[in-house]
Amino acid sequence: MLVDQIPVLLHATDTITHAGVTAALRSRPEIRFAGDSDEQAVVLVIVERLNEEARRLLRSLHCAGCAGIVLVAGEVDDSELLDVVGTGVSAIIRRVDATPDTLVRLVKAAAAGEGALPPDLLGRLLSRVSRLQRDVLQPNGWDLAGMSQRETKVLRMIADGFETKEIAGRLSYSERTVKSILHDITNRFQLRNRAHAVAFALREGLI
Repeated sequence: MLVDQIPVLLHATDTITHAGVTAALRSRPEIRFAGDSDEQAVVLVIVERLNEEARRLLRSLHCAGCAGIVLVAGEVDDSELLDVVGTGVSAIIRRVDATPDTLVRLVKAAAAGEGALPPDLLGRLLSRVSRLQRDVLQPNGWDLAGMSQRETKVLRMIADGFETKEIAGRLSYSERTVKSILHDITNRFQLRNRAHAVAFALREGLI
């Protein structure tokens, strides 16, 4: 039976690890090793520690628009979790737990746009996100999506069909302020216009 192969690009911090993982996965029918120019590839990154070099690599891969990133690391500290997720990593596993079967499963998850974390890492990540929301974002009027309360109010009123002048009057803002808020939103999230901004906010559950 034919199997759809997932292109995989491998980055490892040492040649021995690179050769070993290549040998372990080369015979798997679900995977084919891809070239650097394959934008549909899932990138498998294997590091011992998340040092600055590893972070730069993860950031560059995220900016390049790969299909997904699977990170295999010796250890991930609590302080590193949010940074790692912020670089676009969709799946994390410790090196000690990284069997060929597990790597194939995580590659498949990343290719499908799904995330995967070990249960203890997931619990620690959620704990850090909760503290961030409680101690930093909420006191300053922001949410996890980077949307302020007044931006959310403006988007909700646009979704309800109100024009700029009506929004300004109801919220006691100037029309210039309302336009500035909309301009900030569309620039920050790279949106085309008001309709796109409303569609984005609805899709992300922000309004």
